[in-house]
Amino acid sequence: MKTLYSLFGVGVEAQHLTVTQVLLRAVLVFVATLAIVRFADKRFFAKKTAFDIILGFILASMMARTINGSEQLGPTIAAGFLLALLHRLLGFLACRWRWLGGLIKGSTQTLIEDGKIRRRQLDEHHLSDDDLLEELRIKGVESPDKAKLATLERSGEISVIPK
Repeated sequence: MKTLYSLFGVGVEAQHLTVTQVLLRAVLVFVATLAIVRFADKRFFAKKTAFDIILGFILASMMARTINGSEQLGPTIAAGFLLALLHRLLGFLACRWRWLGGLIKGSTQTLIEDGKIRRRQLDEHHLSDDDLLEELRIKGVESPDKAKLATLERSGEISVIPK
């Protein structure tokens, strides 16, 4: 066990880690992070809501610090798994209770309905007419009156259903 600790520089101050120890830490952290992300579920990176992105930022920050030795290896990896578990638990609960889903993941907003722009929603989300028109063109819709529905999704993307 002592040899294993020595290999990964456990208990060694960051500035005294050898190149080999940092490289071994990098490999271990990569494998552990891959396991954590797989455990966190596929939606972790797919949905891109604030709920999902926050886990990604925190996980990246924590794991990077373990590689360079500024944080402890074992406890930080354990904390990563705990955060992934919390993410899954909150995701599960958000699916069961709509009010919690709205609180954690946000809600959708209708921007265009039957060709009519909802100005209040555009203003509320700081979207200009040019922003909306750009999204319509990207989705292959020429103008608002040619859209049956345009929705600002929880991920921040605008989905469009043509008439």
